[in-house]
Amino acid sequence: MNLLEGFKSLWASTGIANFVLAPDPNITSAAEQFMHQYGNMIMIFVCLFLLWLGIKKQFEPLLLVPIAFGGLLSNIPVCDMAGPNGFLGIVYEAGIHKGLFPLIIFMGVGAMTDFGPLIANPKTALLGGAAQFGIFGALLMALCLFGFTMPQSAAIGIIGGADGPTSIFVTSKLAPELLGAIAVAAYSYMALVPVIQPPIMKMLTTEAERKIEMRQLREVSKREKIVFPLAVLLLCVLLLPDACPLVGALTFGNLCKECGVVERLSDTMQNALINIVTIFLGLSVGSKLSAEQFLTVQTLFILFLGIMAFSLATAGGVIMAKIMNMFSKDKINPLIGSAGVSAVPMAARVSNKVGLEYNNQNYLLMHAMGPNVAGVIGSAVAAGVLLALCK
Repeated sequence: MNLLEGFKSLWASTGIANFVLAPDPNITSAAEQFMHQYGNMIMIFVCLFLLWLGIKKQFEPLLLVPIAFGGLLSNIPVCDMAGPNGFLGIVYEAGIHKGLFPLIIFMGVGAMTDFGPLIANPKTALLGGAAQFGIFGALLMALCLFGFTMPQSAAIGIIGGADGPTSIFVTSKLAPELLGAIAVAAYSYMALVPVIQPPIMKMLTTEAERKIEMRQLREVSKREKIVFPLAVLLLCVLLLPDACPLVGALTFGNLCKECGVVERLSDTMQNALINIVTIFLGLSVGSKLSAEQFLTVQTLFILFLGIMAFSLATAGGVIMAKIMNMFSKDKINPLIGSAGVSAVPMAARVSNKVGLEYNNQNYLLMHAMGPNVAGVIGSAVAAGVLLALCK
């Protein structure tokens, strides 16, 4: 090889020479040809925008930042970091494809969750259950109106649970080709809870309903808090074993927190373990933000269906609270129904904030935490139902 050929080979191995690919004669559509040639460059700008949202706007930064950075790495030409033998590909295979990372995060969530408000007022579990209507509503829309397959529709619908790890777990099992778009939609809408929910809450309630004051919750004993995760797991084993991986991880983490004899394990789950896994989870999800997987019409449909799922979930919880008030002596402020989505504790804070706007003495935070933590269990149960339906 002479010197000139050596320089040509060196140039051909640079990123500059590979950012714009040669036209593919097998592609006849002008739009697809454009995406083929400039896709990596476009996706790098998309990932930089996601980084801006995470850093500047603080939209779920703990996951959006590593997801966006993983997307940057996966769109580096020539390098193939997201391939089977690349760094991101290996992490994805071990943690996402096998379903390990979402389960570990659920353990951490369980260790950080106080189910006391739900135990003190068990009927608020109905609000968390009603919020899962968004999942199945979006599933039907995706299946009947947009032509997605049943597994793809189920993966899209789970966005309505407002639970990132559950969305990733279900999508990795049913529709891994949609993982990047669904993960970005799920975490973006979770970050937009304070923007999306209040207009829906106000539209579905009257001013008098927003001013309803609720009685102070009773104190929950330590014994009740220990028995609760075991009872939830037992019910799941008997009724829906497909949900046991998520529910089992959640209840194990919570039991370690509440039993009081394994503080070191609980502390590790709440801090070091969940932080480490969050880093690798985000990077591996970002590996699916490659141009050929993300820059499609399907992505636009997923983003639209995601907002519909989230809106339907919010509306479902509020409407259920209004229905319960028709048959209940102790009235429920319908605003706490919006917290039935499992964006903990953000959704509960939004319920409290809107309530204070209409009655500055009406603190709904602890009441809203009941449906909020019920939503975590509800989304895991809904995931089990979807996995069972798509077997």
